Amino acid sequence: MVKQKINWKLWVGYFIIIAFMGYIVFMYGINDPRKAGIVAGKLENPSFTFNTWKIFFYIHILTGAIAIILGPFQFLKKSRKKIKTHRMIGKIYVGSIFLSVPAGIYLAFYATGGFGSTIAFLILDVAWFVTTFMGLKRIKERNVQSHQEWMMRSYAVTLVFVTFRILVGLFVFLFGLAIGFPVTVILSLIIHLYFIERSIKKNRSGAVNHIGPKMVKA
Repeated sequence: MVKQKINWKLWVGYFIIIAFMGYIVFMYGINDPRKAGIVAGKLENPSFTFNTWKIFFYIHILTGAIAIILGPFQFLKKSRKKIKTHRMIGKIYVGSIFLSVPAGIYLAFYATGGFGSTIAFLILDVAWFVTTFMGLKRIKERNVQSHQEWMMRSYAVTLVFVTFRILVGLFVFLFGLAIGFPVTVILSLIIHLYFIERSIKKNRSGAVNHIGPKMVKA
């Protein structure tokens, strides 16, 4: 009996996602959101409308959470083999992001850290929308490989929200809110896109090397 090799990277990734979701549920679901640090600072602004902000915030984190949870299933070979299931999950994933992005744009104008954070979060929202839209566009064009690559980029951007939460405390401690927040957003985005492009390039190279010998043999 052949033992299957455990993919530790995958399980560590799942653990981080679950921990992140638990944090979100506790801080903004069970706990009063107004007690959270990023919200408490906004309440000091007399023009800040908490009730309106809260609606967009819950839309954003709920739809974002759906995208974070569903994303990994779309990259499993079993999911790709079950076309109907793959399409259904894909539609929910894309729909969640298309709902989350407009809410995120609204929230960006109230972002902790001021104008720099607003710009950084707007860039993140645009990247999230564009990568997801391109993935949808490519599958409608029946370009499966390009679709898969763009959806990999889309999920890489989706996970920026997790990385941001992990790193933001350190960067705020080092540079303060005005610099720490936007730097963390942009740096997380750059890191994710860099590594996903390396992965895509590696997959392309592997596909060429795999096809090459077969073509020569034929």
